[in-house]
Amino acid sequence: MVVEPIAEQQAAPKLTRKDFASSADPRWCPGCGDYSILAQTQKMLPNLGVPREKLVFVSGIGCASRFPYYMNTYGFHSIHGRAPTLATGLKVARPDLQLWVITGDGDALSIGGNHFLHALRRNIDINIILFNNRIYGLTKGQYSPTSELGKRTKSSPMGSIDAPINPISVALAAEATFVARSFDTDPPHLIETLERAARHRGGSFVEVYQNCNIFNDGAYRAFTDKPVRLQRMLYLKDGEPMRYGVEQEMAVRLNGLAAECVDLREEPDAEPLVHDASRTDPSVAHLLARMSYPEMPVPVGVFRDVEKPTYDALLEEQIEMASAQQGKGDIRALLRGDTTWQVE
Repeated sequence: MVVEPIAEQQAAPKLTRKDFASSADPRWCPGCGDYSILAQTQKMLPNLGVPREKLVFVSGIGCASRFPYYMNTYGFHSIHGRAPTLATGLKVARPDLQLWVITGDGDALSIGGNHFLHALRRNIDINIILFNNRIYGLTKGQYSPTSELGKRTKSSPMGSIDAPINPISVALAAEATFVARSFDTDPPHLIETLERAARHRGGSFVEVYQNCNIFNDGAYRAFTDKPVRLQRMLYLKDGEPMRYGVEQEMAVRLNGLAAECVDLREEPDAEPLVHDASRTDPSVAHLLARMSYPEMPVPVGVFRDVEKPTYDALLEEQIEMASAQQGKGDIRALLRGDTTWQVE
């Protein structure tokens, strides 16, 4: 018998940004940083080569939660703080899908703090993008878990007395395998960071500094504006010394167990720290997470990128092992097992 060769499948056409934009008109305040994050995400996704039907965006509550409506993919607008939990369940049921959790500083770090923490601890293969504008925007300007001490808002007219949460520190403490930070006004850096998160196998967390020009305008302007950016921000690059400044004249080095800044024009023999996000020990990443303006430059880029078994892969192994040992499960037999009885 002659077997005819199977016709080679025609390669799927390469997707573009427009393919990922839904027909819904994005509705955020004019000038909101959310527009930039949406645009950079739509520009980045074609680089992954993942079909739209394999992508799911899950959001909680807040301005950022509108994100799934503007993506021409599957999406789920969930309830306050619970997006990581829904994404976890979906990833376990459908490990072939790529999951994106879109959340804000209030949604993820207040009511959703527990879910956020354990999603990263489990290393479930999902991507969590946290829009951090240091304010509750949707509910009209109350202070949030990341608002600075002394912040005057409608809910703190005499100044906030809450110590702010450091999202990067929380993610590192949860042993997240991928931790990064970017900001809304540097599109190339944001695209690169999001793509690297997407390609990471395991739980990834990206904090995005995002401006709310209505209720917290200029929250990061002191170090993100272009005229001062190079002097006040530290771009983390793997394998390269931690240097910053217009002419890379400043550096970060270790002094005992602390990080400190040094002027290389005054100390040319100083040895800057060399960035290595793949360090298994997160000690240096923790030091970087604690750096903030004006005392030190603000680090952006990938803080940590390590490999560990993922929760969803380990669970799939257990299911396969149980099926091999005990056979295919019977839900009816399980429900009517020896732990149930009938009341006459």
